Amino acid sequence: MDDLALSTGPFAAMTFIAAPALLTNATSVLALSTTNRMLRTRELMTAMLARSESRSVRGDEAALFLRQVNRTETQAGLMLTALAAIYTALGSFAGATLMTLIGAAMLPMLGTRIEVLIAGIGLGLGALGVACLIIGSARLFTATKLSLQTIREEAGLIRLRSTQIAAQDAIGIPASAPPPPDHLDLI
Repeated sequence: MDDLALSTGPFAAMTFIAAPALLTNATSVLALSTTNRMLRTRELMTAMLARSESRSVRGDEAALFLRQVNRTETQAGLMLTALAAIYTALGSFAGATLMTLIGAAMLPMLGTRIEVLIAGIGLGLGALGVACLIIGSARLFTATKLSLQTIREEAGLIRLRSTQIAAQDAIGIPASAPPPPDHLDLI
């Protein structure tokens, strides 16, 4: 098949539009889930604020609680920069799709230079979109790793409390443990 048949076939425009459209769709889903994670982080910070105002955090738990507050704030910042990158990727993929449509629709009327320019703009926008998608994904991965740190700290606290309760039960001391903290797990 020659180049002319490939570029003028009935499915040529669909072939060049499909990739940016699929990337746009996948990026939209990522934007939605990131927005949901951001809202959950906001809810968590509100719960942490209420807990700090109730003065229910005491002793050894205070240092753990402050680390978790700081970590949640860092996660929110990471998710915001991820969301900005994801939105930039969405715009880039939409622009790449538009350039492809313009190029396909105007192919018979365009000169070689304009055709190359439109193709270059489309490819550039697509590359920018992929780069932003990678950056956003990396930020989300970092935010998720911070979440894992919080989970591990809380698991350690649960194990410590369980060991203390078991030791008290073994020697017959009544349990007067403070109430467990609010659920601090993040997304």
